[in-house]
Amino acid sequence: MHSTQNERINQITSSTLIIGVDIAKFKHVARAQDYRGVELGRPITFENNREGFELFVRWFRNIATEQGFVDAIVGMEPTGHYWLNLAYYLGEQQVLCGVVNPLHVKKSKELDDNSPTKNDIKDAKVIAQLVKDGRYAIPNLLHGKYAELREAMKIRDHLSTDLRVVQGRVHNWLDRYFPEFLTVFKDWECKSARQMLSLCLLPHELATQSEEALLKHLREVAKRGLGMERMRCLKAAASRSVGIREGTELAKLELKLLLTQYELLESKFEELEEKLDELLEQIPHVKQIMAIKGIGRDSIAGFLAEVGNIERYRHPNQIIKLAGLNLKENTSGKHKGQTKITKRGRKRLRALLFRVIMPLVAKNRAFKALHQYYTKRPDNPLKKMQSLIALCNKLIRVLFGVLKKGHRFCEEKMLQDIPRFTEVSLAA
Repeated sequence: MHSTQNERINQITSSTLIIGVDIAKFKHVARAQDYRGVELGRPITFENNREGFELFVRWFRNIATEQGFVDAIVGMEPTGHYWLNLAYYLGEQQVLCGVVNPLHVKKSKELDDNSPTKNDIKDAKVIAQLVKDGRYAIPNLLHGKYAELREAMKIRDHLSTDLRVVQGRVHNWLDRYFPEFLTVFKDWECKSARQMLSLCLLPHELATQSEEALLKHLREVAKRGLGMERMRCLKAAASRSVGIREGTELAKLELKLLLTQYELLESKFEELEEKLDELLEQIPHVKQIMAIKGIGRDSIAGFLAEVGNIERYRHPNQIIKLAGLNLKENTSGKHKGQTKITKRGRKRLRALLFRVIMPLVAKNRAFKALHQYYTKRPDNPLKKMQSLIALCNKLIRVLFGVLKKGHRFCEEKMLQDIPRFTEVSLAA
């Protein structure tokens, strides 16, 4: 994985054909040039399907043959998800693929013609020029178990969103038709409450049911914690309910549909959890990470889904940059502005690391002590948020060491980053 601009520039030689592709949903536009920026051949428009991809590959390989190029590199903007099909196809064809930052394309499109004009043909040339200058990145295209893991975490996010929607709709239904229900059952998602709701009875209908029949129905799913007194309380609440009594037939149908959706989502969650366990078992050293106090299975699954195979990285700083946690400064002459994180890179990875570091600071002795040191040290103390960001970077280095080199996490070794702790250890 090329991490520096010099390495990326050295990747391109006089024998390298450079192709810039402007990505769209249905049709892409491509232009070819050499390492000096001299355009070769005519621009081509090709469709986002196999026939179009084959036409595109034949086009630039013909140019390479005619002009005597040995290899080729294709640069493109990562526009939405439309670029992924072409990137994976080029990977199958053993063609080097790079992605350029859309912000760089926008800022550099006036360099050649001093005009803010924007069109697909012009953008393709701008992309090729950026690749020529080494301003591109090798995309992190996941394969095998890592691709499966990313899809699993994406499905998990969708299921979580859908589940929250259903939970909110059930609360909405209860507020309208049986607001007193949650005075008897603290949580409608518990087995006994859901079993009662599955009867799809409105309060005035529930009040006419016998206590024995209701208790018998509940004990089909819960044997303990339920008695006749609970049924009396439920019937009393139903008899004095202020719930709406209009539109009752379809209201019961709505509740039935919501409970069916909830059960389906719950079963899919359980199925997905089993798949996640199977995938994580195939990745080396995951058990060593899960042994770290404060890091759970979902956290490491989310990290690997964003980062992919750790073998692609030579240094943890590459992952720090991928997460957008590397620092930027604003200085000029005697002026020294604030230093902040760039926030460039994978937003989901950055958010995941921040969510993970909170319980680590609360539960893990080493991270907690390091956080206290960063925020309370006499020289250059950090604010709490700055400390948490620094600890996110520390966590990346820990995960990199365990996954890449199989190192065992040691709290004592990490605590040696604190000067006070080191002095005490040396004195002992």
